[in-house]
Amino acid sequence: MAALTCVQPAVAQPWPPETQAAPRAQVEFSGQVASNDTQRLANWVAASGDHRGLPFVIIDKAGAMVFVFDAQAKIRGAAPALLGLARADDEVAGIGARALATIKPAERTTPAGRFEAALGHDLKQDLLWIDYDAALSMHRVIAGKPSDRRHARLASPTPLDNRISYGCINVPARFYDSVIMPLFKGTVGIVYILPETRPIEAVFAMGEPRAPAGRIP
Repeated sequence: MAALTCVQPAVAQPWPPETQAAPRAQVEFSGQVASNDTQRLANWVAASGDHRGLPFVIIDKAGAMVFVFDAQAKIRGAAPALLGLARADDEVAGIGARALATIKPAERTTPAGRFEAALGHDLKQDLLWIDYDAALSMHRVIAGKPSDRRHARLASPTPLDNRISYGCINVPARFYDSVIMPLFKGTVGIVYILPETRPIEAVFAMGEPRAPAGRIP
């Protein structure tokens, strides 16, 4: 997260009715290893048209991976990611207006959900705004403090050390420049962030019954 400039906020769109079961579809991952929830969500998005014919991104927090698809639900790339330090699925109220120094470790979350995203800028760099009001974005990996070792964490073979950011999603610079920027240039897209503390059905209305626990109103 970083200081903001005035760009168009992201606005989430309403969900399709829960009772509308989506037809099945199989999204090809072209050899990329994806979790079961990532595959389920990608298939549902492609079959239901929830992405509204726009490019979309699935962020798997548990696996610390980002999967990017074009408007036809064809995968355009995948890459490891750095995510919020705290393992949680909810946004802290008012977090986007606070200075980084005031944010406690337990508040450094990458919230789960569905977001309408667009390219923009903060005071330091260009980025993909996921939730403008919460200062949640995806951007090239930053250096941060030397003790953060962000580049080393991103390059490590395990997702266990990928939790370090204040909530934003850090990806390799080459991946951001060659995949994210071209796909989102001149358009908006949908970003889906998978939950890690509650079932996927409690966050995404995938035409299946939701689990009673953790239901979101």
